[in-house]
Amino acid sequence: MKRMGFWMGMGLALMVLMGGPPGYAYNLPAVNLGFTSFLDGGPPAGPGLYFTQYVQRWTSDYFADANGNRALPDFADEDLEAWISLTQFIYQSDQAILAGGKWGLDVIIPFVSLDASYSLSGLFPEDNGAGLGDLLVGPYLQWGPVMGARGPRFMHRVELQFILPTGKYSRSKELNPGSNFFSFNPYWAGTLFITPEWTVSTRIHYLWNAKNTDPNRAYGDIPDTQAGQAVHLNFATAYQVLPMLRLGINGYYLKQISDDKADGNKQPGTKEQVLGVGPGLLWHISKDAHLFFNVYFESQAENRPEGERFNLRFVYHF
Repeated sequence: MKRMGFWMGMGLALMVLMGGPPGYAYNLPAVNLGFTSFLDGGPPAGPGLYFTQYVQRWTSDYFADANGNRALPDFADEDLEAWISLTQFIYQSDQAILAGGKWGLDVIIPFVSLDASYSLSGLFPEDNGAGLGDLLVGPYLQWGPVMGARGPRFMHRVELQFILPTGKYSRSKELNPGSNFFSFNPYWAGTLFITPEWTVSTRIHYLWNAKNTDPNRAYGDIPDTQAGQAVHLNFATAYQVLPMLRLGINGYYLKQISDDKADGNKQPGTKEQVLGVGPGLLWHISKDAHLFFNVYFESQAENRPEGERFNLRFVYHF
């Protein structure tokens, strides 16, 4: 019986490379899962130029299927590690152009290093190593804070973010730094000051994806694929325990709302989902320098790996 189970597992693994379940191709592009958290509704120091550097480590040893169960056989012993670097430049103007909203521009340059390993090599989803990810560009409107008797009460922003297919990609690999297709990923972000010390923030994205005209090898000779639409959001609450330190809880949730398509045909059972929650802190080093640290423990994953994220973010205002 053990020998039969082994060969059944081998057959499942080979399906991944021979046109098996498309969900193993992980078609959604890389998006903002936990990169932003506290006080997300506005820049920390008003108009001007901002430089932000993110470093995130994501590890997983569980690739989930459409039902949230283990997608690969037990003997696969999968282990995925990703190091993600985002270099961000933001310009916040002092010029209001619509209903008091001041225009700005957001540019993010990703670099991604992927390492997927298994007990048996060459049979499971493979990584494409390290390389540039997809460039993100977004014009936005930032509204100034609504003030109360004890300080700001609410601030918010709308950004029209575009994900450009500039990243490293190979159709012979399932896990790539780049997606090889264009995406539109607008969002609204807001921060509510319940008290001057206690804040609640969120960022809510909608994701639309164009066709990939050089699809992953799992689809065989199909001319194109299209990842489904999705919504994803970050949420956080923090309390100012010291003048320079806020502690809190942060999280994110991704929910794909339409099926992937292959050659124009819907592929049932391909929707992705994941929830991540954990602790975090914000250290105000000075009025122009700020350091964020966030940890996320993932659950409820479907059609994607499930693991842990550790995120470090440094913001500087010139």
